[in-house]
Amino acid sequence: MKLYSRRTIIKYSIITAVITILVAGNVFNYYQMNKKTAPKEQKKIEYQDKNFELETNSKAVEIESEESGYTLDEAQNIAVYEKCNEAVVNITTQVMGYNWFYEPVITSSGSGSGSIIDKRGYVVTNVHVIENASIINISLADGSSYEGKIVGQDKESDIAVLKFEPRKDKDLCTINFGDSDLLKVGQKVIAIGNPFALERTLTTGIVSGLGRPVQESENVIIRNMIQTDAAINPGNSGGPLLNTKGEMIGINTMIMSSSGSSSGIGFAVPVKTAKRVVNDLLLYGKVNRGVMKLSLIQNTQNIANYTGSKISSGMIINRIESGSNAEKAGLKAGTKAVQYGSRFNPKTVYLGGDIITEIDGIKITKLADYYSVLEDKVPGNTVQVKIYRNGEFKIFKITLED
Repeated sequence: MKLYSRRTIIKYSIITAVITILVAGNVFNYYQMNKKTAPKEQKKIEYQDKNFELETNSKAVEIESEESGYTLDEAQNIAVYEKCNEAVVNITTQVMGYNWFYEPVITSSGSGSGSIIDKRGYVVTNVHVIENASIINISLADGSSYEGKIVGQDKESDIAVLKFEPRKDKDLCTINFGDSDLLKVGQKVIAIGNPFALERTLTTGIVSGLGRPVQESENVIIRNMIQTDAAINPGNSGGPLLNTKGEMIGINTMIMSSSGSSSGIGFAVPVKTAKRVVNDLLLYGKVNRGVMKLSLIQNTQNIANYTGSKISSGMIINRIESGSNAEKAGLKAGTKAVQYGSRFNPKTVYLGGDIITEIDGIKITKLADYYSVLEDKVPGNTVQVKIYRNGEFKIFKITLED
């Protein structure tokens, strides 16, 4: 039997202890790694299941899988673009005029975007995209081009519907309407359009604000606009603003910029307005809004001084149609005839009538306010009208007419 000295025994004991510690450590690490792996895999499956409910199809889930390497945000962008881009069209217009020899010539041209909403070739866009156009051309994603015809247009909402005749063998892609009432500030949105003639460009952003009243022209204020920081540039007008399911929740309309290009403040007409307007345009060629049958004059400080009125804002009732609901409700028109304009083209207005200051609690300071309040009203709706008469404010309830 071989004998070992005390030093040798201590030496081998230390080596054995070190080996034991190393082996135990590897086993412990292996156990911990396996212990952590299972919950991670389970979490990933749950995450993908949630993603599956949010996404438009299973393809987005495949993109989000570990093998693809895409993040959820990237997967959403890709899925929405692949689903919707072929339904976004490029709209180009030409305005015809006459030269000195009365020959027809092209005086201007423009471009914008639109969304196919029906496989029969119906497209929704903005009025200002096709305004005054003599020729409208609609280009699809496959490069085909068609002549567009105006079905109807509504300046109060800046929404127009066009129609083109697709080939019989052409299966058009369409975009479905979503629900703009469900939008929240901070929600992700996606815009697809043709900025600067770069077809089917995708930009992303968030809902920056809701319910914005935006004055588009002298007599048009569009209320309840969606504000977004998604880049919207010239050529994006008329294109869709989408949620992460690929549903249209707005129609990109304008930007707020001193340079004419995107500065992070863009506006879209909510799809709730678009659905109502598009339905009327398809049925009647116009929007069937409720109205008060009267004519109005802008109140000013000069008019207030002339008539002795104590207020200088609001809209003065010039004339009221005989037998109308406005007359039956008790509103009164002006009685004092005043002429203005040139001697060769005089115009007569009537002062002294009721001054409309509010409708349904919304202040009326100019004609654009008046049209804006009635924009979403239909015949049969009742509105509460606040007027100023003989130094007193009065309130009347008036049922709107065709």
